Amino acid sequence: MIVRNISQAKAELSALVQEVEKGNEVILARAGKPVAKLTMYAGSTKPRRPGALAGKIHIAPDFDELPADIAAAMGALEPGE
Repeated sequence: MIVRNISQAKAELSALVQEVEKGNEVILARAGKPVAKLTMYAGSTKPRRPGALAGKIHIAPDFDELPADIAAAMGALEPGE
């Protein structure tokens, strides 16, 4: 684990990213207190495929309509409606 103050990290960002690529964690500190951690990105590497859930999700026909009592409470109805 590598610890750097933010001011040091600004000057060494490329080197710190290389350390993260090697599998090391980098802790960024402000006034000696840890505030952030740099780690290897572990998100999906596959691109998202549009329409992957087609036919698996149902949206009710009245999805966009608020019930009258909720609409009135939110001020979406004119008084007397």
